[in-house]
Amino acid sequence: MSEIIKIENVSFTYIGSEDQREALSDVNLSINQGEWVSIIGPNGSGKSTLAKTINGLIAPKAGKITVGGHELNDDNVWNIRQMVGMVFQNPDNQFVGSSVQDDVAFGLENLGIPRETMVERIRYALERVGMLEFADKEPARLSGGQKQRVAIAGIVSLQPNIIILDEATSMLDPSGRQDVLQTVKDVKNQENLTVISITHDIDEAVESDRIVVMKDGHIKQQGTPSEIFALGNDLIDLGLDLPFPEKLKLSLEKQGIDVPEKYLTEEGMVNWLWTFASKM
Repeated sequence: MSEIIKIENVSFTYIGSEDQREALSDVNLSINQGEWVSIIGPNGSGKSTLAKTINGLIAPKAGKITVGGHELNDDNVWNIRQMVGMVFQNPDNQFVGSSVQDDVAFGLENLGIPRETMVERIRYALERVGMLEFADKEPARLSGGQKQRVAIAGIVSLQPNIIILDEATSMLDPSGRQDVLQTVKDVKNQENLTVISITHDIDEAVESDRIVVMKDGHIKQQGTPSEIFALGNDLIDLGLDLPFPEKLKLSLEKQGIDVPEKYLTEEGMVNWLWTFASKM
């Protein structure tokens, strides 16, 4: 896979009225085209700040960011932003249209896309997220999950190379969260998009190709979900939770039970428990 994002020695400091807080400190990260990367960490770890540097919402104090082979700077920041779409935590803050299709059209109008092309892109994007039948509905009348799907459609219509989900499922119930994640997964596979997920949700991170763990502005660990969650107590020491199967393994270990060292999904844990029980 080819590299689409390269972050080199990036630092960023928030300057307040009374103090300064370094949110990022000498961060280095490479992300490939078509990869799904989850960035996790406790509050204040720098994960959302890092996401905002990728499309130029904030400029790093030091370091270099390259997107699609182009170094991010003041001259090309708007071109970079067309490559990187962001879906935020609260979809209500993103709606500007009186109907679903008007809202999806907003970004296209700002780019000066011809009307015929715009109509095609709106239909295509709404079809991709399963919201075409709601095209004439008012966004306010949609459920939380439906609103986020419309927000995703607005990004898809712009045909970016990268989608960043900035805590995009944190306000949804489990059903809505799973619905939105499946929508993103489907769109990613259809369009070969790169997805960066900023999340507190461990179950969401399980779905990714790679997990990056941040704390205090530094990248502490990165690897596949199985590699990261196999850290067990070390991950808890970083201020993070564990998926239920890993929590169960730790509890069983305390009871003196010999459990598998490798990471197990919920299905894998169920299968192991059946095997274990059958031997008793």
